[in-house]
Amino acid sequence: MYFIGLDLAWGARNQTGVAVLDDDGRLVQVGAAITNDDIAAAVAPYVGGACVVGVDAPLIVRTATGFRPGETLYNRHFARFEAGAQPSNTSNPLFNPARGEVLCQLLGLDCDPHSRSDRRAIEVYPHAATISLFALPKTLKYKRGKDVARRRSELLRLVDLIEGLRDASPRLDVDTCPEWRELRTRIEAATRPVHLNACEDPVDAVLCAYVALYSERRSEDTTVYGDGETGYIVTPTLPISLASPRAASDR
Repeated sequence: MYFIGLDLAWGARNQTGVAVLDDDGRLVQVGAAITNDDIAAAVAPYVGGACVVGVDAPLIVRTATGFRPGETLYNRHFARFEAGAQPSNTSNPLFNPARGEVLCQLLGLDCDPHSRSDRRAIEVYPHAATISLFALPKTLKYKRGKDVARRRSELLRLVDLIEGLRDASPRLDVDTCPEWRELRTRIEAATRPVHLNACEDPVDAVLCAYVALYSERRSEDTTVYGDGETGYIVTPTLPISLASPRAASDR
């Protein structure tokens, strides 16, 4: 079984991070693609059989305006960590239809979060995963901006945390992947924002793939915010130690 991560760009002109884990949690591919056809070609060797694809983008959008119900509940738990979700609705042309839904149809993947189909996709969110998996007080600030030194430091911190999952359950092994080592070297050498822009999506894709693996192996420690009718976000469950009293009461 393969676990695939897609840090999917909302627009078709920006790069999408792509990562693939094998059944033992080894990173076998990490990189980037642009068009839906490019993405489909990159994952084609891995989605023909049993797979779970974690996509950082809305897969189901039926809400006309505002937040999807699952986003509202998710934000009650994660907004205070600066990991809040933006609203996804059909009044936004980017979600009518949602690119994630179109791509999953192209790949023939079941998008129901509770499906046990051999070939399925789930919507995930790397920022939420970093909070839950690493018990961070706030999200890491490696996203786009002009402060290269800070972004590089934060992205390398995330790289270190991901590499530390070699001792986690389930295990993630990035150490033997040449593309990962090259990616880390590029981050360390980055001197301009564009250099980091090219690296952050593949790193996020690895997290997406790991959440897909985590949801399969530790479903009891995974939370689904929303449903297959109105849309949802899947993430490792927020630890009790980080949950607010209000969030804990939702469990």
